[in-house]
Amino acid sequence: MARVRKLELKARRLVRESFSGEYLSSFRGQGLDFDDFREYQHGDEVRFIDWNVTARMNAPFVRKFREERELSVVIAVDVSGSADYGSVMYSKRELAAEIAAVLGFSALHNGDKVGLLIFAHEPILFIPPEKGSRHLLRMIREILVAKPDSPGTSVADACDFLVRTLRRKSVVFLISDFFADSLDKPVGKLAKKHETIALRVLDPLESKLPKGGKVVMIDPETGFETLVNTSNPNLRMGYSKLMKRQQEGVAAIFKKHGVDAADLQTHGDTLAALHQLLKKRSRRRSG
Repeated sequence: MARVRKLELKARRLVRESFSGEYLSSFRGQGLDFDDFREYQHGDEVRFIDWNVTARMNAPFVRKFREERELSVVIAVDVSGSADYGSVMYSKRELAAEIAAVLGFSALHNGDKVGLLIFAHEPILFIPPEKGSRHLLRMIREILVAKPDSPGTSVADACDFLVRTLRRKSVVFLISDFFADSLDKPVGKLAKKHETIALRVLDPLESKLPKGGKVVMIDPETGFETLVNTSNPNLRMGYSKLMKRQQEGVAAIFKKHGVDAADLQTHGDTLAALHQLLKKRSRRRSG
């Protein structure tokens, strides 16, 4: 609970200083509600003229609408074996919890509901969208303490679960390193039904091997062990190319299905990329 409280204080500060406004301007409500009548002005849509009021007032009046603001936001977090890796400041799971806290408090601050899906090799826990700080703090705690039976990853099963479970059109944040197969169709199906944003959590050592001699490397999701000579420049170059190709492949899938995405690193300014993503969405919406 101490870790949750620390995250809460940090997230509330970030939301207060910057994220809340950017969140608000980044996401649309689910429709329009009637607000009031006002006199017709040049340039108004003719289809919004209310002819009954116009007849009573002897002047053209139009109906005004306001955006129905409340959204359902679902944060889907990967807690598979690779999520517990971190070589610098945070593990990927800790970064995911911080992202969830910032997004969650931004949503609550703007009157939206927030829910959670925790997944690894299969969906583990689903908490339906609700309002309230206590509800959100429970979500953050569950992200930090979840222990999957199997450490593997299936983003596909998580996407399929959300497609089946979420009846109302929602905003879905997918938080994972996306080291998983068969992303294309499941991500496409999810993005077709819900507004989907992919947040890829990465560690610097995953894209570039350090020169450290012979080391035993262990796959946290399969348990496979192998001895690797990291002093071999060809091996390091081959590894970097492989990881770059993998990341470009995942980015191409997101682009194909119109999924906004950002890469968040476990070191440095961990939330800078999220900031930039929300700013970009905000500019696009107002443009």
